[in-house]
Amino acid sequence: MALLIIPMTCFGSTLAISPPCQTPDDFVAATSPGHITIGGLFAIHEKMLSSEDYPRRPEIQKCVGFEISIFLQALAMIHSIEMINNSPLLSGVTLGYEIYDTCTEVTVAMAATLRFLSKLNCSREIVEFKCDYSSYMPRVKAVIGAGYSEITMAVSRMLNLQLMPQVSYESTAEILSDKIRFPSFLRTVPSDFYQTKAMAHLIQKSGWNWIGIIATDDDYGRLALNTFTVQTAANNVCIAFKEVLPAFLSDNTIEVRINETLEKIIAEAQVNVIVVFLRQFHVFKLFSKAIERNINKIWIASDNWSTATKITTIPNVKRIGKVVGFTFRRGNMSSFHSFLQNLHIFPSENNKPLHEYAMLLSACAYVKDSDLSQCISNNSQGTLAYKANEDIERNFSLRNDFLWDYTEPGLVHSIQLAVRALGHAIRDLCQARDCQNPNAFQPWELLDVLKNVTFTDEGNSFHFDANGDMNTGYDVVLWKEIDGHMTITKMAQYDLKNDVFIITDQETKNEFRNLKQIQSKCSKECSPGQMKKTTRSQHICCYECVNCPENHYSNQTDMDHCLLCNNETHWAPVRSTRCFEKEVEYLNWNDSLAILLLSLSLLGILFVLAIGIIFTRNLNTPIVKSSGGLLVCYVILLCHFLNFASTGFFIGEPQDFTCKTRQTLFGVSFTLCISCILMKSLKILLAFSFDPKLQNFLKCLYKPILIIFTCTGIQVVICTIWLIFAAPAVEENVSLPRVIILECEEGSVLAFGTMLGYIAILAFICFIFAFKGRKLPEHYNEAKFITFGMLIYFIAWITFIPVYATTFGKYLPAVEIIVILISNYGILCCTFFPKCYVILCKQETNTKSAFLKMIYSYSSHAASSLAISHVSLDSTNSSITMTDPSSGGRSAAWQEGKDLQAQAFAHICRENATRVSKILPRKRISSI
Repeated sequence: MALLIIPMTCFGSTLAISPPCQTPDDFVAATSPGHITIGGLFAIHEKMLSSEDYPRRPEIQKCVGFEISIFLQALAMIHSIEMINNSPLLSGVTLGYEIYDTCTEVTVAMAATLRFLSKLNCSREIVEFKCDYSSYMPRVKAVIGAGYSEITMAVSRMLNLQLMPQVSYESTAEILSDKIRFPSFLRTVPSDFYQTKAMAHLIQKSGWNWIGIIATDDDYGRLALNTFTVQTAANNVCIAFKEVLPAFLSDNTIEVRINETLEKIIAEAQVNVIVVFLRQFHVFKLFSKAIERNINKIWIASDNWSTATKITTIPNVKRIGKVVGFTFRRGNMSSFHSFLQNLHIFPSENNKPLHEYAMLLSACAYVKDSDLSQCISNNSQGTLAYKANEDIERNFSLRNDFLWDYTEPGLVHSIQLAVRALGHAIRDLCQARDCQNPNAFQPWELLDVLKNVTFTDEGNSFHFDANGDMNTGYDVVLWKEIDGHMTITKMAQYDLKNDVFIITDQETKNEFRNLKQIQSKCSKECSPGQMKKTTRSQHICCYECVNCPENHYSNQTDMDHCLLCNNETHWAPVRSTRCFEKEVEYLNWNDSLAILLLSLSLLGILFVLAIGIIFTRNLNTPIVKSSGGLLVCYVILLCHFLNFASTGFFIGEPQDFTCKTRQTLFGVSFTLCISCILMKSLKILLAFSFDPKLQNFLKCLYKPILIIFTCTGIQVVICTIWLIFAAPAVEENVSLPRVIILECEEGSVLAFGTMLGYIAILAFICFIFAFKGRKLPEHYNEAKFITFGMLIYFIAWITFIPVYATTFGKYLPAVEIIVILISNYGILCCTFFPKCYVILCKQETNTKSAFLKMIYSYSSHAASSLAISHVSLDSTNSSITMTDPSSGGRSAAWQEGKDLQAQAFAHICRENATRVSKILPRKRISSI
């Protein structure tokens, strides 16, 4: 270890802190000789003292504002170099150092860089201009630093001229990974790309989406702001405001901008999370004023200040809220701790920052430890007076733990890695060279080796990647108050490669849960069953919550869109969190309407059976024989039975068999029924018609068996073609929102319509024939009732068409059942109920004599009508009137009419006797 000796020559005198530079050697902060010299850049003071707004002379001013944490970083470099010198790594080659204080100013750092580039062993401090610096031997072989990206970029552009290796321990700006612009730059910390990515991930994982950002107005702040904006957008996080502060404390507007920033924070009440990319002295001023205004937020700290003791020791700092920060991975600090414990023993006159620290410590000898940092900061702004040498040494020994409290382990480890990387690269380079000679190699040769060097530290392997970065990862820290003091505790590790947080203990998991309890959102969280509706076009995080519409759902909070259910099989009500499976519905047997319709069908079947029994027991009565005989009646009754039975195929779960059977059974049986009734209508019209032309036509047409088989056969053909080419089948109707209707799809609407249309045509023909025979004998006039039955059929089925076309759902089959029942009941009642009434209630009219009397009465009336019609026709045609004198003026035409009436009556009697004989047993009617 080099001897660090503090000169005690200032007893009883007053010394200025960090005097302005008079000679180049005055400019050096700390130095130690060696075979190979490494430069160092540290912002040990926070600013240059100047009474003017901007420089008026090109001179380096006095630096003020002693930064203890940065001073410790410079000591970490010195310690690491001494560790290598005391190890067998370089085999007799020692490393020296020249450390410069940049005073947090780019111009000061540039001046130090000029000295780094100046020619070695030259009597004058000169930097030669050359077209080729391959053989140029500068003062130092490599530079460690600077810490701040703004300064690092400026320094790197100068070092690029000679490709002098520059290894930064803290500069994280993403742009520095660009090897085209910064070919000689390397760093032992990750790029801000990973830090901003980790921050955005943490924010998104914590459920925050409405945040603020504060950054510095320089390359580092602007680049971090831009990168973080991209990362937040990728994680659906919105930025409510972006505030930019002046980069340097020498800027007189910094106080105004901090106040404006705090006003903005207060105005944005919904923003409870603020990301801060600032330097330590910015954060110190910001938090000091935030405490005064009682601003309580969650602050996301960048690696610049996340472990800064200067900020954690601000009075009442706990009032600012919670601080979650990212810091570089730490290493073994025991060696450095021992170094700090023994720092007071061997001070060095070649270490001006140590000299200054000793004086500041002595000036604050009677200040409590909690106020020591502020005392040092205040005293470093001016001049100090000391009393005795013993006071300095005693204060060093009594407060040897003060520096340890201000140590930032992550940064110290990064500096150690930077020095070790250079040490291993020099070792590899010096294996074939005599490196005790300062001219053994040029800096650019060291750079080539350094890019590819690999070394181990505490069992971990380290190397630079293609971008010159050493991606060591991050620790996530949380500021917690323990025993009245703000303590920085490690919460988790961030794995750069896998973009995950590694949490090892339950307490840390609880801390993460507590963070999630704090809301930082532009809008309230949309619950499951709702979706976001954006209200501000510039921010997707500001929205209203609207309920998911029907058949849509959302099962998570803050969903951008509701998910659509499978409309064929599932449904969802309004504001649903899941889809429900649709219920399969059909006209079930236990449905009340189905039970009612089945009851009516069974009642109809009972009527059919009852009528069949009545007709069987009264088989030989005129009323039964006049109905076409037992065979025809039984066929018609069987058709009615089948029609009623077919309604059962419309109820229950549809099957392919029932779908095919129900329409075919109804169509064929109803056609057969109408065919039989049509035959009866022709028979009645033939029996009681007196029009010769009509009689001849009806005689030719009246072929009962042929009519029935032909009419029914056509319907059978229609149904057969239907079943072959487009048979009805079971279909799931998914058009309804909440149910699946299991129904029979008719296969072909044309075939279905043809079947019904054919029945309608037969019914219409039957209606015409029956209408012509509507004036037959009263108790035996079937034609009149057939007419009514057909009218009921037409009314029912005409009504059915629009109702069937507009009805949907499981009750659609019920519509057809109702129409079948109405038409079936109508024809059954009109065809058989009047006859049953006569058979049961008017038995006196159901005799042969009553029947013949009825025929005589009808025939007399028909003959009179026919004769009168004939006479009227003749008188109209001849216009002749004759008078019989003996008749008292009666005309001859009148007499002729009477004769014609007698002839007509005789003719009608003969004809009716012949026709009636077909209905009744043969009987002589001469007595009538």
